[in-house]
Amino acid sequence: MSADSNTFESVKAAVLSAHKSTTSEEKISFYNRWAENYEQDVAVLDYCAPSLAADCISSHFSSAREAALVLDVACGTGLVAKHMKKLGFEHFVGVDGSEVMLGKARQSGLYQDLKQCMLGKEPLPVQGGRFDVVVIVGALSVGNVPISTTRDLCNATKPGGFICMTTRSNQENSEYKAALDSELRKMEEEELWTCLEVTEVKDWERAVSEKEDGYISGVVYLYKKL
Repeated sequence: MSADSNTFESVKAAVLSAHKSTTSEEKISFYNRWAENYEQDVAVLDYCAPSLAADCISSHFSSAREAALVLDVACGTGLVAKHMKKLGFEHFVGVDGSEVMLGKARQSGLYQDLKQCMLGKEPLPVQGGRFDVVVIVGALSVGNVPISTTRDLCNATKPGGFICMTTRSNQENSEYKAALDSELRKMEEEELWTCLEVTEVKDWERAVSEKEDGYISGVVYLYKKL
């Protein structure tokens, strides 16, 4: 897809083609192809999750931001880090499955380190208990990252650190979201973390499913590790 052809219909077709990918390798291949136009395309979708997650973290983070270490999981081209940088955060480590997405993130100059990892198939390639903030935006959804990844996110976080996650609330993702909510509650019952905020957002992004029109909804979760 050329940069001048990213109309809503063309972006919708691209995203729907990704939904047809069944294996991890097919998914990664799609994201490798999409990396060049990713930021322009998600702008067409009015995708607001990266800024919402950054704002949610910012509203609760009271320590020195310039010293905080942030782990950006499924970082893509670096949209979350760009928003967090504007809010005073400076130190980022990124993890993603797509080499080409990581290349774009590297070009941003925001990350001190970038690592490739097939989330759900490989452990997070970072030291446990190291990060002040761990964030995952856009990847916790049906067909992408398994729900078990939430425990890896918690393990990577310092005691007292923050874990911010997002997911979609639309019909297509409803079963995944229900299972995710159950796991998050279970981890709270296990006293791994405590819930600080769950924000439901009506206009998350423009719908691309053939079964939905207008905008779909989404959720931002913020937890604090105990």
